[in-house]
Amino acid sequence: MDLANQGKSFFILVAVLFLSLTLSCSPSLSPSLQPVGPVRVGTDRLFEEPYWNWIQGKRVGLITNPTGVDSRLEATMDLLAKHPDVQLVALFAPEHGLLAQAQAEEAIATYGNVYSLYGETQAPTAEMLQDVEVLLYDIQDVGVRFYTYISTMFLSMKAATEQGIPFIVLDRPNPIDGSRVEGPVLQPGYESFVGIYALPIRYGMTAGELARLLNQETNLGCDLKVVPLEGWQRQQWYDQTGLKWISPSPNMSTVNTATVYPGLCLIEGTNLSEGRGTTRPFEYIGAPWLKSRELVDRLNRLQLPGVHFRQQAFTPTFSKYQDEPSQGIQIHVLDRHSLDPLRILLHLLAEVLKLHPEQLEFNSAFFDRLMGNSSVREALIQGKPVEEIVDQWQPALQDFKRTREKYLLYP
Repeated sequence: MDLANQGKSFFILVAVLFLSLTLSCSPSLSPSLQPVGPVRVGTDRLFEEPYWNWIQGKRVGLITNPTGVDSRLEATMDLLAKHPDVQLVALFAPEHGLLAQAQAEEAIATYGNVYSLYGETQAPTAEMLQDVEVLLYDIQDVGVRFYTYISTMFLSMKAATEQGIPFIVLDRPNPIDGSRVEGPVLQPGYESFVGIYALPIRYGMTAGELARLLNQETNLGCDLKVVPLEGWQRQQWYDQTGLKWISPSPNMSTVNTATVYPGLCLIEGTNLSEGRGTTRPFEYIGAPWLKSRELVDRLNRLQLPGVHFRQQAFTPTFSKYQDEPSQGIQIHVLDRHSLDPLRILLHLLAEVLKLHPEQLEFNSAFFDRLMGNSSVREALIQGKPVEEIVDQWQPALQDFKRTREKYLLYP
């Protein structure tokens, strides 16, 4: 092995060891780590035929973070690094880093052959891929358009296509079930890293299914392969799979967080705190100036399905209103099947606008990027009814649902 390859192996092995020690996930440590449910993820099946044939004897690059594990919690990068018939030559980290330790918008460093795909470089370059024969993607997504891991996947598919490299998605469940499709479809002109393609906010697909849609609908021509899930059905939520939840990012600590995230993430585009810097991000909403008691009363009188609002003060340790005591509310999920996080978001903002017309502010550019249009924000400011706003995005949403059907892999 030449010095360059020795250096690559060193950096890869250091990263693998660091992540493995961080997760403390050796399946031999505790029998409780054995699979308890019927669902097997793509990593579980990668070393079986016919999928093993796709990587056997190849130099492999892997896009991953701590969620890239098999059903016994052994890291995919570890499995590849120690296998004698595969050479792991490059690791690629999405937003939040290889260890998912960085907060939103924090820079991610490249070191050795562990490459950052967040910041100035959002896709693997030709230089990064020069020794890679096949590129794997193994990250747990949350099923929401503006969660940036799917943007990383799509941009990496493009990069692999340009270099003539096959791209393999090791599939994982959509954690907020894969049957519900909700929210406005991103409009032309609003594309960004938090909106890579014309998807609704909640698109109801696994990463593998979405990769198939993106490849075909954009005429990308990627040599795309998917190692499918085994035993997963669309109506299953993550906590019904028997798989262990690993936070895919610092503020996505539970399935409950992911449940409200499709709507309450939009609070980021306002001067309300979305609860970053607390133990309940996206479940705590507030500000030092908020009339939280009145807001709770107004929201509970609406009797929105599946949710209850309660007054909750908090003091963020970072992000908006850092170290400032804030008046706020907690969003309690009573029935996730009937709960509509986008309607909750719209009703919440509509009521805050009534209570604080001079104090609630939108970061218009950011809010619109997340929403995928400017019309929702404009309608809220104009005081239009929530149902009228929701009706506006239905035609495009129905069109997407018809397109989506062609790419589904699971019942």
